[in-house]
Amino acid sequence: MTQPMLADRPYVLFDFDGTLADSVGAITRTARGALLANGMREEDLGDLTRLVGPPFPHAFSLVYGMSDELAQKVTEDYRAVYATLGRAAWPLFDGMAELLGRLRAAGRHLAVCSSKRTDMIERALADNGVSDLFDLRFGKLDDEGESKASVMGRVLAAFGAAPGEAVMVGDRHQDAEAAREHGVACVGVTYGGAGTREELVSAGADVVVDSLAELERALLGA
Repeated sequence: MTQPMLADRPYVLFDFDGTLADSVGAITRTARGALLANGMREEDLGDLTRLVGPPFPHAFSLVYGMSDELAQKVTEDYRAVYATLGRAAWPLFDGMAELLGRLRAAGRHLAVCSSKRTDMIERALADNGVSDLFDLRFGKLDDEGESKASVMGRVLAAFGAAPGEAVMVGDRHQDAEAAREHGVACVGVTYGGAGTREELVSAGADVVVDSLAELERALLGA
């Protein structure tokens, strides 16, 4: 695979959960409680990290074949708990704030491009004290299942960025697939505990990294 030059691309788009924030554990623990409360058995839950990436409530239908009505009910129960957790549910990975600062110092324009609700992204960034490091903070507009590609399209349009000027950083196949759809380079990350190298490569990620140090080298050069 020929890797594109990434260090000179002015626009860097970040997924949130599992990419910027070490939030996979809180998401899966909260989802487990909501699923069990709505009649699922522990032995039927399987790998809960499958829920990290697709937007809620669609994720519950996608992973467990739920009706739209039940998926919405599980989502409401999930959010009732998740919204109370505070910063402990979405801490930035160690060293991430510093990396974001170095990207800004290098003249890069940063955006969050996530399937999380925009209000939760704003809250999480504020809780971590990094809101000002991002030019744009875009999540999904509603619960109608807006795709990652759709969110990415809004980010690129708001920046006025050509595909060759941007790079997407994310941890799941949805991130790589959306980037490929828009002709944007993608760095896949595995340090968040959800996506795997195999998943990201299969989805078209140009580069896959396993640590923040490797991510910094990919985005800023050696």
